[in-house]
Amino acid sequence: MDNSHQLLIVEDDESLASLLKEYLQRHGFIVELMHKGSRAVERVVSINPDLVVLDLMLPDTNGLDICRELRGVWRGPILMLTAMKDDADVVAGLEVGADDYVGKPVTPRVLLARIRALLRRGSGDAEAESIKRGGLTVNVPARKASVDGHDLDLTTTEFDLLVLLARRAGRVQERSRLVEELRGIDFQSFDRSVDVIVSRLRRKLSKYTDREIIKTVRGVGYVMVPSGADER
Repeated sequence: MDNSHQLLIVEDDESLASLLKEYLQRHGFIVELMHKGSRAVERVVSINPDLVVLDLMLPDTNGLDICRELRGVWRGPILMLTAMKDDADVVAGLEVGADDYVGKPVTPRVLLARIRALLRRGSGDAEAESIKRGGLTVNVPARKASVDGHDLDLTTTEFDLLVLLARRAGRVQERSRLVEELRGIDFQSFDRSVDVIVSRLRRKLSKYTDREIIKTVRGVGYVMVPSGADER
């Protein structure tokens, strides 16, 4: 892993944060720690890290509020830490813009794998291509997308899910497969994450078109409606 990748970890458990920092530094990352969330947004804007690891349970500020505020000023990947006592915690984090999650107690090896997967996705795609599906255009290497000429402001995970569906337009994609491909690790028990990301995508698409671009296939997953010419 390129040691130029800079991470910001916002975690109030100082012993855990130090353990994660030491482990990630051994794998070539530059790591900065914050134990309070009150200045986290300001710090992210200042240093523009490659990725933020954000605990949702902070003593001074709600991690969900930080994530929501970050999404107003920063589009980089956010990996949230959650106790995962309830799927609702994960859903809430994803709904306000987190890209992925890791449950506590945190295994450094799993956290490293999630970080690497997010960074690989954000660094560009080996297959240089532009995908067109009717009014939707996805420029994969530039990581930009537009609908009817309007640019879409997408997070890392939103863009990657859009690419997966656009490449396979007309073919139903199972939730479990999408989760596995997006996260880069075997599918586990929680798959509502894809539902939340699709909901976020639909909201952004609906700002510029009333066409149903992504359809739900009940009990299975999702499919992109292959309207218009399929050009590459």
